[in-house]
Amino acid sequence: MRHARLVHALAGFAVLAGSAGAQDAPRPAPGAGGTSAPNADPFPSTYQRVPSRPTVIRNVRIFTGAGPLIENGAIVLQDGKITAVGANVAAPSDAIVVDGAGKYVTPGLIDTHSHIGVYPAPNTAAHQDGNEMTNPVTANVWAEHSVWPQDPQFPRDLAGGVTTLQVLPGSGNLIGGRGVTLKVVPARSVQGMKFPGAKYGLKMACGENPKRVYAQRGPSTLMGNVAGYRAAWIQAEQYRRRWDAWLADKKGEAPARDLGLETLAEVLRGNILVQNHCYQADEMMVMIDIAKEFGYSIRSFHHGVEAYKIADVLAREGISASLWSDWGGFKMEGLDGIKQNIAMVSAAGARAIVHSDDPSGSQRLNQDAAKALAAGRAFGLTLTDEDAIRWITANPAWALGLEDRVGTLAPGKNADVVLWSGHPLSVYTRADKVWVDGAMLYDRQDPRSQWRTDFELGYVTPPGGSR
Repeated sequence: MRHARLVHALAGFAVLAGSAGAQDAPRPAPGAGGTSAPNADPFPSTYQRVPSRPTVIRNVRIFTGAGPLIENGAIVLQDGKITAVGANVAAPSDAIVVDGAGKYVTPGLIDTHSHIGVYPAPNTAAHQDGNEMTNPVTANVWAEHSVWPQDPQFPRDLAGGVTTLQVLPGSGNLIGGRGVTLKVVPARSVQGMKFPGAKYGLKMACGENPKRVYAQRGPSTLMGNVAGYRAAWIQAEQYRRRWDAWLADKKGEAPARDLGLETLAEVLRGNILVQNHCYQADEMMVMIDIAKEFGYSIRSFHHGVEAYKIADVLAREGISASLWSDWGGFKMEGLDGIKQNIAMVSAAGARAIVHSDDPSGSQRLNQDAAKALAAGRAFGLTLTDEDAIRWITANPAWALGLEDRVGTLAPGKNADVVLWSGHPLSVYTRADKVWVDGAMLYDRQDPRSQWRTDFELGYVTPPGGSR
């Protein structure tokens, strides 16, 4: 009996994996020798969207992520893209029709700060692959090389309406390495999940964590942290200049490659986006000064429990803030965390984002947005439901450099769409259906179609089965 259930589950997964992960897509031909430039892409995405039929969702309330709520609207998904959205749309005659009466639609949710895959379930010592705590600066490591695509937390994220997430290294180092942006789809390799064309993120960390990890060998103080950042950027700038000079004419022998400096040089070139773990307002101000000293930009401050203290600065500098709805006080640097943080940052005109840093929280981004909205309104701030939706859609898309592809519902955007059972800011609401690039990859009413990782097979009772 157990064998039969296992065969059934394997067959179900094979259907999903064969269509969704696209790990078998042809790879670019290897180079014909020569020097590998610092900005080469040695691990390209092999993701291919799942084939799908045209689909129209009708009679539904639509939060576009960019404008006011559309009452009794419709949205058309075709060839992986949104082709129409509004009160009156024309749909192909052969489109699948989904009746959304009484329900809501939003863009697929986006989590800018996840460790799913690098700290997978089950939480064992063998799975602790998110922090390479062997040196304060480990810009040479890439989170994608720790991602386990069979982490059973990925399907839970999809069931929570999350279609895109950024997986980051941990925060034990001053510079922890490259993060990677993934599509939440079944795949046999991380490359089958990689969001095509998405920029890498550089994980940096302020404050207590690096001090704690390296207390015996340094840095052990905040000033030691800052000295470590600056020393790394000085080396990176020298490395970038050597390589830029050689690439200009390719005369003589190419400079020796250095994986860590290669990553930092790409930040200086604007090709990698800085994602900066930082709690305290004063430390965020220091990090802004360092960025100006070396000519790079900070795309988002993460955790930022004191972001409300410098909300106007974040707005002026064009830095987003990826924040928790109500975490704070659990350590000294988080002592001044307040529940109005996200709302105050948003009200000041900065890009506020609800992020998770937690697998359970990542499954409930909509609920955290609702909590942040309620706290802001209770404080007296004028905020709309549309504002809260942007905190989990359009704003995180911008933080990942993907605002032209996801995060809002508009013709030409990727068809990453969630149909919710009720208002998406209600604790009672669940994601009913989730489309990724126009293919429905989650249906709450059809357990047999839901994604099971191969790790779960034989351990989780298959839909309709028994033990």
